[in-house]
Amino acid sequence: MYRILFFLILVNGIIDNRFFQDPYTGLRERMVHDQIERRGVSHKETLRAMRTVPRHLYVPEQMQTYAYDDRPLAIGNSQTISQPYIVAFMTASIEPDASFRVLEVGTGSGYQAAILSEIVSEVYTIEIIPELSKKAQKRFSEQGYTNIFTRIGDGYGGWPEEAPFDAIVVTAAPPEVPQPLIDQLKEGGTLIIPVGPRYQVQSLQLITKKNGKVKTQNLFPVRFVPFTREEGP
Repeated sequence: MYRILFFLILVNGIIDNRFFQDPYTGLRERMVHDQIERRGVSHKETLRAMRTVPRHLYVPEQMQTYAYDDRPLAIGNSQTISQPYIVAFMTASIEPDASFRVLEVGTGSGYQAAILSEIVSEVYTIEIIPELSKKAQKRFSEQGYTNIFTRIGDGYGGWPEEAPFDAIVVTAAPPEVPQPLIDQLKEGGTLIIPVGPRYQVQSLQLITKKNGKVKTQNLFPVRFVPFTREEGP
């Protein structure tokens, strides 16, 4: 039946874009409207990026059905991709624009970096788990991102060779804010990071640096995977 219908469409010279549209487009639109805009995120470029990036390509194939649900998902190696609202909120909170150079600590699946790359000039992202970093690099290449730069290693010390950054986004929770990350913020820069004990309720913190002073704002409770460090000798 479907073959006959498709044949008739071609014979009549009618091209209906619905036959070729990304089947996830509607789910992304609903995700942005229901999960993000309704909760108060209004930063236009963040909303555009959330509508653009194919989230289902950043989760394991068997989880793609759930990619646009309002929840985090496992991506392997005891790591997760945050729920869409958290990704959007953290992105909007740093008020990114096209001139920004942003550091991300905790590449994970690569989804947060992809969202940022749709908005800012350059994204530098660090992942301590080699397998995850390599998979993310492959996704970035397949999606045509040329402004994302990756590194495998301990993100506690940031990326000093490329500092300072306009903003830093941390996607795993350390027990305290790493001082090197604060040091690598530009004057007027913003750091958003979950802080707190492992596998317990943490606080999402927004840290700003202005006139040489650091201001910390506790936003709301969250649960992130622990910040993983390299083991000492």
